Amino acid sequence: MKSLPTLSDKHISLAHGNGGRLMRDLIEQLFARHLKNDLLDTGADAASIPLDFEAGVVLMTTDGFTVEPLEFPGGDIGSLAVHGTVNDLAVAGATPIYLTLNAFIEEGLEVALLDRIVQSMSKACQECGVKIVAGDTKVLRRGQGGGIYFATTGIGQRPSSLKLGMKNIKPGDSILVSGTIGDHGTTVMLAREQFGLSGNLQSDSTSVLPITNCLIKLPGLRFMRDPTRGGIATIAHEIARATDKTVRFYESTIPINDQVKVVSEILGYDPLYLACEGRVLAVIDNVYAEIAVKELHGLGFSDAAIIGQIENGSAYAMIETLLGGERILQELEDDPLPRIC
Repeated sequence: MKSLPTLSDKHISLAHGNGGRLMRDLIEQLFARHLKNDLLDTGADAASIPLDFEAGVVLMTTDGFTVEPLEFPGGDIGSLAVHGTVNDLAVAGATPIYLTLNAFIEEGLEVALLDRIVQSMSKACQECGVKIVAGDTKVLRRGQGGGIYFATTGIGQRPSSLKLGMKNIKPGDSILVSGTIGDHGTTVMLAREQFGLSGNLQSDSTSVLPITNCLIKLPGLRFMRDPTRGGIATIAHEIARATDKTVRFYESTIPINDQVKVVSEILGYDPLYLACEGRVLAVIDNVYAEIAVKELHGLGFSDAAIIGQIENGSAYAMIETLLGGERILQELEDDPLPRIC
């Protein structure tokens, strides 16, 4: 099959969203060129997708992605959109299969930048084993967007026998995290170059499928979540409200990159509230917690650790400090890092 030519225009114009030739060129010569697969038909209004309903429960998720800058160390908004959607399905115990994509592009966006982002998105799809099967594009007037926004929908399947959810959590259960926290939020913050700080930190944006595929094989797994906006502290509050139990973190065992610690101390942020894009927070029966961590270490996730437990008590989140004291974790009110994911 002869490959489509690349888009000749250097910047996106309003005409690329008017439904005419330029819009067709944008879709076919840029999006379809990178994202083509046997199910993507740019001439159809709906995708026909095969699903084996006997294979398990069908799960669906939807998400939106806005990040500034659009490219950052360790990723970009394209790979982030794929990973974020895949990860929402993965932590629910599902195998991601199909995605849809809506692109909201600002007038004036450099076509070369858009091309890199869609190419990165294609690579992420291949690595995650998913296909983008349908989509849409809209062009916003200059000044009405942040370059590009993505909205995605993901479909996956979970074995009928796998039961996960906050309702399964019990007192005595252990809380583990698959790696260092706050890497994504700190990386994006440094990439904005607003504070005169620099470093070689990279975002943790990636698929968590290797982690979730490992954990779902273990008995006693109760719940998984990827700690994106609001970080692990926000998930702790969600668990506390849903279970009417106390969530206790141990400061001494929470893995935090040294650069994240330094930047947080300088700027007054708490790493517990910073976004991760390639980590899993899981609640598991205490009997199997050490086994789970050992399994993750064996897969190369050397920073995986048990960081807390579920206790009987009032519904709140707290942390046991390095000095042996206790600190209540307040719910996040302000948004210190807008357009982070």
